[in-house]
Amino acid sequence: MIHLIALDIDGTLLDSHGTVPDANRAALARAIEMGIEIVLATGRRFDFARPIFESLPGPLTLILSNGAIVKTRDGQTLMRNLLPREMARAVLQRAPQHRETAAVVFDRPLEGQVVFETVDWSDPRHSPYFHANRPFIAEMRPLEDALVEDPVQVMFTGCCADMRDLFDTLGADESMYSVALTEYLHRDFSLVDVVRAGCSKGSALREWAGTRGLSADEVLAVGDNLNDLQMLEFAGTPVLMGNALQELKDRGWMVTGTNDEAGVAAALETLVFGKAS
Repeated sequence: MIHLIALDIDGTLLDSHGTVPDANRAALARAIEMGIEIVLATGRRFDFARPIFESLPGPLTLILSNGAIVKTRDGQTLMRNLLPREMARAVLQRAPQHRETAAVVFDRPLEGQVVFETVDWSDPRHSPYFHANRPFIAEMRPLEDALVEDPVQVMFTGCCADMRDLFDTLGADESMYSVALTEYLHRDFSLVDVVRAGCSKGSALREWAGTRGLSADEVLAVGDNLNDLQMLEFAGTPVLMGNALQELKDRGWMVTGTNDEAGVAAALETLVFGKAS
């Protein structure tokens, strides 16, 4: 029986317009009424995820920054695994060609959560993120000078081919840190997130489920992207969105509808509500 449902946000819970379909919202409310715990697992920071989870029924647990941080919806920190600043410096030094889009991300209130060397507010690829996070963004050159404390992660963004190459390069040193890749092929846009060694959505979900006394067989996870892989591998019931990357679909897991078809609600109807009736 399912006692915990872990959901990715972008490309999974949200449709292609960045909103939560009414059917998904209703399905979460029904699951919560049944006593099932809902966990949102995302690469987003707490404040970047806030507009989403504040529109949902509660209670909710939030796995943030690809597993580095776990918080309640009111901001209480439940788990935190920061990237040692020495590792952050080493990562920046390994990717000098990506300095323009590199950022260091901190678990701080308000200002200075995301630090870039330079912000081009008019850049067509990055301006939506910049403007959505304007209150939290700061600039510092060189970026290493921002490392006055351990960050949550180092983040790189760019076209899919460049970020795939960077992911492969940095992945060779995963004993020192963990690397997560999120690809949006239709936008030719990817993110590479470097977090503390051993951190992932999957490791955080495993640890959190353990604190709740739950086994993997009691966990259902839904995702669409490469940074969801370890979470899906841990869950006893892994589900892929219809819009998931093909290399995930090749693993043979169940596929639900797309994010524009409220695929989360469809999966819960089949795997949770149908079995409970």
